[in-house]
Amino acid sequence: MTALALVKSHYSHQLSSTAMAMCSSFCPQIPNQLRARPICPFPPKPLFTLSVNAFSSQTSNASAKADGLSARIGFLGLGIMGSPMAQNLIKAGCDVTVWNRTKSKCDPLISLGAKYKSSPQEVAVSCDVTFAMLADPESAVEVACGKHGAASGLSSGKGYVDVSTVDGATAKLISGHVRATGASFLEAPVSGSKKPAEDGQLIFLTAGDKSLYEMAAPLLDVMGKSRFYLGDVGNGAAMKLVVNMIMGSMMASFSEGLLLSEKVGLDPSVLVEIVSQGAISAPMYSTKGPSMIQSLYPTAFPLKHQQKDLRLALGLAESVSQPTPMAAAANELYKVAKSGGLSDQDFSAVIEALKAKLQNPAK
Repeated sequence: MTALALVKSHYSHQLSSTAMAMCSSFCPQIPNQLRARPICPFPPKPLFTLSVNAFSSQTSNASAKADGLSARIGFLGLGIMGSPMAQNLIKAGCDVTVWNRTKSKCDPLISLGAKYKSSPQEVAVSCDVTFAMLADPESAVEVACGKHGAASGLSSGKGYVDVSTVDGATAKLISGHVRATGASFLEAPVSGSKKPAEDGQLIFLTAGDKSLYEMAAPLLDVMGKSRFYLGDVGNGAAMKLVVNMIMGSMMASFSEGLLLSEKVGLDPSVLVEIVSQGAISAPMYSTKGPSMIQSLYPTAFPLKHQQKDLRLALGLAESVSQPTPMAAAANELYKVAKSGGLSDQDFSAVIEALKAKLQNPAK
């Protein structure tokens, strides 16, 4: 049975047909007992060598001394998120080996000093810890567990960190394959989109092997501003889906507000300014609002991924019998936007679905 068939069969009894997963620009408050603590010094028996002076779990410093990050790092998946994340590791002086289905996407990183391998398996063989940033659960499983997948190159003492946005069932499936090799596994989906990835300002929502979390902490700090350790595998995926469910619903509501203000003769630019100064202020309103008013949607987080994350979040909610009517309504709106050819636009393009509905109301 292929890895893709394996995950599909695994889904059939784990998720409903409304379920599907990836990145956002904020994170909800986490109880203090779950917040990550500064990791220094390292445990006496590390999986691999990472020599550091000090790193804070809440640091906003995206740079690290090259001599403080001596592990051999693999990075699989060089899309909108993966490429800038890998670039930050290279710029920090890390020894990075990359792979991507489309080899040309590796070229800019190779020019910066990265090495290249022709398969995830070869990357895992040559590296101490391998990161993976894939677009969806199917891709995440195929790259980790498929033919010439990363798991085939893992062994005791190595680590695999999946920073993709997937559902809990997928995270556990990949974890099982990784741990069967003797390697350690950490899920670490990120909150943040293209710009935070470029600036090293991501938020990591991690779960899995605590020893790998501690050892990879300096690498996470290069790529992000904060990190949270949430316990068992599946918790990181669940937290990310909740975050992106909230974000998708917020964007849908914000879109309604922009269009309503314009319809009644108000200046939507003033609305953006008012909202950005009030209690409901969120960075994405002030960042995306001006472009939305001009019907411009430069892609930071593709709409198709937001809809995927809403589907997965709805599946998670159904699994615990939690009603989520707002998210369900938002999901339908994103589906309309996808059917209108907006899949690869930024998720803020969901406003176009509302324009269509207003201009062509159902009879």
